[in-house]
Amino acid sequence: MILKKGAQVKIIAGKDKGKNGEILEINRKLNKIKIKSVNMVKKHTKPTKENKGGIISKESFIHQSNVKNIDIKKNEKKIAGKK
Repeated sequence: MILKKGAQVKIIAGKDKGKNGEILEINRKLNKIKIKSVNMVKKHTKPTKENKGGIISKESFIHQSNVKNIDIKKNEKKIAGKK
């Protein structure tokens, strides 16, 4: 499967099954991808001089076998005709 940054994919397995999203980041070494607003996790951060502490929600990686490409051009409904 060819996956590129910015491509639209659909989740086919896991807790976010059925959701669609855009690929933000790809880790080819571990075969994992990060998808926009999918597989959200909470991260607790300590306050520092630059940023305020607290609980931050961010995307986590998901294995590439749990997604499939969505071809937007092929999703258009076609009218079946007789020959």
